[in-house]
Amino acid sequence: MDINDVRGLGSIFALIAFLAVLWWAYGPQRKNRFEDDGDIPFREEDDAPAHNENKRSK
Repeated sequence: MDINDVRGLGSIFALIAFLAVLWWAYGPQRKNRFEDDGDIPFREEDDAPAHNENKRSK
């Protein structure tokens, strides 16, 4: 096995990792979460979801 074989395997691994990230990012189970997260900059402070409240209050 020479350096070109290692480079080829590295390229294949990088392609598989890239495709895995694409699958994760565009999977239908995460669509609602990402759409909700994308609206965060446009929300008023009163529209913040209840689950994001500060939990440190004791």
